[in-house]
Amino acid sequence: MRIFFFIILFVSSISYGQDQSETKKFLEQFKLLEGQYFEGEIVAGGKEGDGFAGQKLMMQVKSYSDREVKIPFYVGEDKSRTWVLTYSNHTLTLKHDHRHADGSPDAVTFYGGTANNSGSETFQMFPADQETCQMIDYACYNVWWITMDGSTFTYNLRRIGTDRFFSVTFDLSKPVLSDFQPW
Repeated sequence: MRIFFFIILFVSSISYGQDQSETKKFLEQFKLLEGQYFEGEIVAGGKEGDGFAGQKLMMQVKSYSDREVKIPFYVGEDKSRTWVLTYSNHTLTLKHDHRHADGSPDAVTFYGGTANNSGSETFQMFPADQETCQMIDYACYNVWWITMDGSTFTYNLRRIGTDRFFSVTFDLSKPVLSDFQPW
């Protein structure tokens, strides 16, 4: 029995190490993008009156460290949104930091999800976490995912059990000049 338990622990530790490297590889892609801005377009879910339609969309990889990446998402002149990816204990978390124009936190901020597996170097999925469920009951059914394939960054939101789906893609091959800063 002890040998069986040891084998399980050994195999789990090997698998865990692989999980960590896939997540870290995903996060490390942002390192070369730090400080750059990229234009995007809605590829699904944009509709008139939602605040996104007809607006210039831009993301900025504002900061990168091996533990956190901050990505402001600008919608026209609205600079209130920042995606925050945090790596801790071999786990990646996505949070949405919403602010007012003066930089003070919005009443609804830091909702999001935590990856429940390692994903891959090009794909990470974030089901809504408990904090989000307590903050915004309907968002408890949200699943966010980000894909990066070297030339594009795509942010996606699906609300399970509804037709709610939003997707925006940014062209990483064409950085743009900007002096936008959040808040």
